Amino acid sequence: MSDLPTIGVIGAGAWGTALAQMLASDGRNVILWAFEAEVVEAINSQHNNPLYLPSATLSPNIRATGDLAELAKLDTVLVVTPAQLLGRILGELPASPRDLVLCSKGIEAGTKRLMNDVARAACPDSGIAVLSGPTFAHEVAGGLPTAVTLACGGGREQWERLSPAIARPAFRPYYTDDVTGAEIGGSIKNVLAIACGVVDGLELGQNARAALIARGYAEMLRFGENLGARTETLAGLCGLGDLVLTCSSTSSRNFSLGKALGEGQSAADLMADRRTVAEGAHTAPVLAELAEDRGITMPITIAVNAILGGENPRDTVAALLARPLRAEQEPGA
Repeated sequence: MSDLPTIGVIGAGAWGTALAQMLASDGRNVILWAFEAEVVEAINSQHNNPLYLPSATLSPNIRATGDLAELAKLDTVLVVTPAQLLGRILGELPASPRDLVLCSKGIEAGTKRLMNDVARAACPDSGIAVLSGPTFAHEVAGGLPTAVTLACGGGREQWERLSPAIARPAFRPYYTDDVTGAEIGGSIKNVLAIACGVVDGLELGQNARAALIARGYAEMLRFGENLGARTETLAGLCGLGDLVLTCSSTSSRNFSLGKALGEGQSAADLMADRRTVAEGAHTAPVLAELAEDRGITMPITIAVNAILGGENPRDTVAALLARPLRAEQEPGA
């Protein structure tokens, strides 16, 4: 039994399970909340999660539970639920002062709130931090080197509490207090990863994908500036770093979704058939609405939302290419 404080993880999908495995790598005890009873049983009896992360043999220091109350008294809890469920699940977590580290990436539909705003409303006594960056779950679970942004709403004091609890030899967090920037980078990159997947599915080539990443990053910066994020945050791990990773590999759920759309499959069929969540599909319509509300030019985001709504991907890309020519750094380019 470890003398180190136990850490909680809410959400036993691939990413939540991988984070639990990483946290347990120094001998620490981890309580992992899962929605599915069969996931709880498999983790506790077989030390694996065949439903979401079948490649990993999990540490015996990870104990799964279906009861949120078992995490109530823990000082540090990582929240790794689908973004659209975060508010509801945190509303069921018994109230207690703690640090909540949000690892979900998205914007809440309907309210158009970032995850930190959702969490503050549900858990007003908690300190809120955001963990975001270029990460594939299977690599983190396998102990491969990873660097992330840990954005602490409580500033340096919260960082001093959280960084020793989260950092491991192969998992390196970097500090910022720009929670908004960390969240925006993680949310928008999912939408842009769908766009890059569409380009791949349409076989439009590497030139097109590189151009899309660069122009998508410009959209991220415009949106972030409008909401008060710092440019240097979005130029770091949680913005540009995460964007490059998820726009370049079928290991990204969002990229894979876009690739299938580009190959001619329908969004409705793809979303109905997916056990894991491609958050960009839920973020795109909210992001498109926010861009319109705030007068931010985001043509790639608008195009992704149109394709998810059933428009022909090839026609949508043709319309993007037909936009008026202008200077690269011109506002709204």
